[in-house]
Amino acid sequence: QVQLVESGGGLVQAGGSLRLSCAASERTFSYYGMGWFRQAPGKEREFVGGIRWFDGRTDYADSVKGRSTISRDNGENTVHLQMNSLKPEETAVYYCAVNKRYYSTYSSRDYAYWGQGTQVTVSS
Repeated sequence: QVQLVESGGGLVQAGGSLRLSCAASERTFSYYGMGWFRQAPGKEREFVGGIRWFDGRTDYADSVKGRSTISRDNGENTVHLQMNSLKPEETAVYYCAVNKRYYSTYSSRDYAYWGQGTQVTVSS
């Protein structure tokens, strides 16, 4: 079973940047791709962005579009999420997961092998 480990979270001031990483225990290229989600206390888990393995195509939630970039290290089974101009309302636990469908999807139900998450706290 694939295991995912997120890292890179921490405390950052509003307007700052963070780079999160998601390391997979094995190659996940047989799947469609990977996704990043976040969950704030008392809120549902929401899609942040995803990457398609076939061609590296990425897509993002409107709330982070233009401020976030997902990239991959093919040889290292690692995906990164670069987030800039962070806002206090983006404080949450950030998760990565494998897209088990054959299309881009924003629903957390379409993802599997969730990591333990990494806490991102944005101070005002």
